[in-house]
Amino acid sequence: MKSLRIAYFDCFSGISGDMVLGALVDAGVELREIEAGLRGLGLENWSIAASKVQRGAISATQVRVEAREEHHHRGLAVILKRIEQAHLAPRAAARAKKIFERLAAAEAKVHNMEVEKLHFHEVGAADSIVDIVGSAIGFDLLGIDEFACSRFDVGGGQVRTAHGVLPVPAPATAELLRGAPAYSSGIERELVTPTGAAIATTLATRYEEIPPMTLRTIGYGAGSADLKEKANVLRLLIGDADSTDAAESKADGRWDSPVTVIETNVDDMSPQIYGYFAERALAAGALDVFSTPAQMKKNRPGQLVTLLSDPKNVARLMDLIFAETTTIGVRTYDVRRKTLQREFVPVETPLGSVRMKVSRMNGTILNATPEYEDCLKIAAERGVPLKQVMAAASFEFEAKRQGNKKARKQRNASEPVIYGKSDHS
Repeated sequence: MKSLRIAYFDCFSGISGDMVLGALVDAGVELREIEAGLRGLGLENWSIAASKVQRGAISATQVRVEAREEHHHRGLAVILKRIEQAHLAPRAAARAKKIFERLAAAEAKVHNMEVEKLHFHEVGAADSIVDIVGSAIGFDLLGIDEFACSRFDVGGGQVRTAHGVLPVPAPATAELLRGAPAYSSGIERELVTPTGAAIATTLATRYEEIPPMTLRTIGYGAGSADLKEKANVLRLLIGDADSTDAAESKADGRWDSPVTVIETNVDDMSPQIYGYFAERALAAGALDVFSTPAQMKKNRPGQLVTLLSDPKNVARLMDLIFAETTTIGVRTYDVRRKTLQREFVPVETPLGSVRMKVSRMNGTILNATPEYEDCLKIAAERGVPLKQVMAAASFEFEAKRQGNKKARKQRNASEPVIYGKSDHS
């Protein structure tokens, strides 16, 4: 059984975007490979370099991003479009987009704005984009499957930002850390930045001490400060699920990280409000949102509104439920779940390029579905039926898949047959 590659954020001295990049390079990722992916973003006038530095008693890698641009108040849509057009590995692109979407939701809430109208300041600059997207690229190069995280030492005092002097943790950072364990060691400095908090809280599925794993490599990423109290570094521990975990998963199937179910019953809310709420909830990080018809007291028809959430997002989504619906109470409980491995695979059709959402179990393809938004855009632009676009995408994917199988059979014709080999096409 293939073991899972785990990355553990040890934030004993905080975390920032450049610290994550430094830890990745220190753990063995080639900086030039990260830079090659970043160049596809189309950002201008920036450079990146890494060097060994000493932070207290620890030798660490510091990554410096130099950006020379006058205007950098980019909106979320602009950043996401650059990521989509950068031709990154699917998992790297998906993680980078998810981090920015979570960061935008936090910033929008702090500034009481709609996400669509938000323009990033510090985190919209080229150096912050490089930190986030570069980290996503680095994790993909290391083959990381899961993330875990320690408690956050947020520091203390105040920090000067584009919005003026703010308390530590900064409001956006505090919003991102909702549901995560945090403390202050009393050091008068911002130790957790919005970028670092967004990366860790978006990717980590659990907060705990070092999880059971066979340790493979360790990376130390240096922060910009040389603190007298302790080394200003992020430690990144990378390993594989140990033999005990592997034996358990073989016996009963590996479960994904637990998720929290949030439920509420409503019988006095307009369906128009529910549609708006569902969109807001998904944008705020809900894994799924759905409603079920329910028979309420006094025989009134109502609906059971259900959300699935990462445990770290529960508080934020509960606030959203109270703010946007008519309910006066919610309930939550944790559940286990198992999901298939998923990825996007692009296919070229006579009508245009469409991403196929492919799901696998142990490497074997079980489902392949055309991405709805891609097909919708092509159908509207070409003036053809949506079902025709979806059929064309499915046909081209299957043709490509069968072609790969045929080529593999021809290549292996003279090799001994290995029974039980999975289809990795």
